[in-house]
Amino acid sequence: MVEMKKIKLLEVNYEKLANEIGEFIIEQITKINFSGGILGISGGVDSTVTAALAKRAFDKYNLNHEKKLDLVGYLLPSSVNNPEDLVDGKKVANRLGIRFEIVDIQPLVKAYSEIDFETVKNNYERGNLMSEIRALILHRKAALEKKLVIGTGNHDEDFGVGYYTLFGDGAVHFSPISDLSKRLVRGMARYLGFEDLAERVPTAGLETGQTDFGDLGYSYDFVELVFAGKAQGFSEDELRKHFQVEELFGKEKLDYEKEYGKIKFQNLGEALDDLFFRNGIAENKAKIISPPSFKILGEIK
Repeated sequence: MVEMKKIKLLEVNYEKLANEIGEFIIEQITKINFSGGILGISGGVDSTVTAALAKRAFDKYNLNHEKKLDLVGYLLPSSVNNPEDLVDGKKVANRLGIRFEIVDIQPLVKAYSEIDFETVKNNYERGNLMSEIRALILHRKAALEKKLVIGTGNHDEDFGVGYYTLFGDGAVHFSPISDLSKRLVRGMARYLGFEDLAERVPTAGLETGQTDFGDLGYSYDFVELVFAGKAQGFSEDELRKHFQVEELFGKEKLDYEKEYGKIKFQNLGEALDDLFFRNGIAENKAKIISPPSFKILGEIK
C-alpha cells in the first residue's frame, strides 16, 4: 500500500508579511492620491487585523510624508447583531487610535423592507440587504472624504466558499488579507497583539445567533486543508480518502452535533460535495467582482 503524502500548510514570517501587506495598502491609496481608507469594523478577527495592518502602514508612511493618510472605521450594527460586537468594535478602534463612527443601519433596513418586502421576506435575503446597506454607507462616506473602501475578507471566505454578499462586503476597492487563510489571519491577530479576538467565533452578523460553522457545517481550517491539497496536486478523489481530511472532518462532525444537536453531513463525501459546489460559486463571484488583492509570495516548506 502506497503511503499518501501529507498536505502541507503555508507558514509565514508575520513581521515580513505585515510589512508587505502594508506596502500594498499604501500603494493602492497613494497611486490615486486619495486621503486614506475606510473600512467596516465588526469586532471580528478579519476586520480587526485589516484595521491594524492599515493603521500600522499609515503610521509608518505618515512619519516621512507631509500629506498624511487617515484611516476611518465604521461600526454598522443592526437589530440582529450581538451587542458585544459593538463593544468589541469600539475597543478595537480605540485601541488603534483611529477615528470611528457608529451608524445604526436598522432604520434603513426597515425602510427598504417596507418599500419592497417581497425581495427581503426571509432571513437570508434580509441578511444580504444588511450587507448591501453597509456597503452603501461605506462607499458614500469614502466618496465624501476621497478615501478607498478597504475589504476585510480572508481567502477561505472569498475564494474558498464565496461566503460574502456580492455587492455588500464584496464591494470593496481592494483586499489586503484576501490571500490569508483564516488560520493565518488568526496568527496575524496574535502577532499584532489581539490575542483576545484571535479565536472569536466567525459570524457574518446577518442573522440572530448565526455562525459560519453553523451555516457551512465545516470550519475554515477544513476549507484551507482541502484547497491546499488541491494546490499540491491531490485529486478530488484522493482528497475524499486523505487521512488528514478524514480526521478533521470526523472531529468537526462531532463538534457540530454537540453544538447544534444535529448532523449537517452524514459523511465526508457530502461535505466535500458541498465545499466544491460553493467553490464553483466563489469562482463565478470573483469573475464579477475582482478588486486588487494582496498575494503572498513564498513557498510551502
